[in-house]
Amino acid sequence: MMRLRVHRITEAYSSNYVLLLAVVLLLVVIGLVMVLSSSAIDSYTSSDSFFTVFFKQGWFALVGVPAMLAIGHLKVKTIRRLAWPFFGLMLFAQALVLTPLGIAVNGNRNWLRTPVGSVQPSELLKVAMILWLAAVLANKSRRLTSFGQICVPALVGAFAAIGLVLLGRDLGTAMIMAAALFGCLFFARIPMRYLLLLASVAGAAVLVLALASPNRLARIVQFVGPQCSDYLSSCWQSIHGTWALANGGIFGVGLGNSVAKWSWLPAAENDFIYAIIGEELGLLGAVTVLLLFVVLAFVLGRIIVAAPDVFGRVLVGGVFIWIVGQAFVNIAVVIGLLPVLGVPLPFVSSGGSALLSALVAMGFVLAIAKSGNAAGQQQAEIAKERV
Repeated sequence: MMRLRVHRITEAYSSNYVLLLAVVLLLVVIGLVMVLSSSAIDSYTSSDSFFTVFFKQGWFALVGVPAMLAIGHLKVKTIRRLAWPFFGLMLFAQALVLTPLGIAVNGNRNWLRTPVGSVQPSELLKVAMILWLAAVLANKSRRLTSFGQICVPALVGAFAAIGLVLLGRDLGTAMIMAAALFGCLFFARIPMRYLLLLASVAGAAVLVLALASPNRLARIVQFVGPQCSDYLSSCWQSIHGTWALANGGIFGVGLGNSVAKWSWLPAAENDFIYAIIGEELGLLGAVTVLLLFVVLAFVLGRIIVAAPDVFGRVLVGGVFIWIVGQAFVNIAVVIGLLPVLGVPLPFVSSGGSALLSALVAMGFVLAIAKSGNAAGQQQAEIAKERV
């Protein structure tokens, strides 16, 4: 009886499913520990409690992990039916950011005031856009050789979502959404000439938006310049992030013993949490987190290959480009390979909306992994019968 139960479990949950779930949960646990450590000082100075930010992050984890598991058990047909209403709802929520209900933080109007606190609709809009694109592109998979078929409604809807985020002046999130759009189009296998055209237009748009903002322009000049000429403003965050990494050495200064988190490093619990990981856990801890994202990329790639249809391939492909791309952009910013862009480290950085959206996205991927495993087993059984 026990063997039968184990056999049924292994049939329902493939190695891709189990490995993906394990990596995501491990990243969430590491994130909670590091959010508690990196945010403790700022939490105490602002609210007389060391645990304010941690409790908020923990609450979203308690909601997000069960939501991920529940979504992972949905049928693919049910998920496809959610695409249009989910996308429409999140477009509406993002539009509300531009009303008096919206909240501006550091020049970005990307938060929404709600009875339970501030939320960031653009994070869930990423998931909704990818899910919607997967449904639309799957329905038109045989007609994607025409640019007109690609534009309507796929590009129109995606540009509307990205445009609403840009109206809130959040270029970093808009760039990640644009990358996810290209990922969806690539895995939908549209002609390469159209992808190159869209990439050229997107690159020109990003350049114009970057040069139009004095703050963004200062970051770029600081990055490409031979040395920092404005230590007290545009260079402060990147330099203190580098010092934090250097201070950690190979084995780190110990969990909770960071110096940079004592109000020296802005966004220590968010955009620059990787610097705190490097300082407290050392090179070994930083490389471990990096390797976890490498494993995540590997298993997502396997799920894409095993996806049973175009919908699954495009959905997982879009999530792959978003999550893995954003992770490596965040890490590249912290170690000085890219200018400061203001994107969090998925599953690890503080930010309830970001954590919830990433877990919801992983729920969709788990559902695809489960359906792909079932399809593979069915094909194997058919092959055995033929033999």
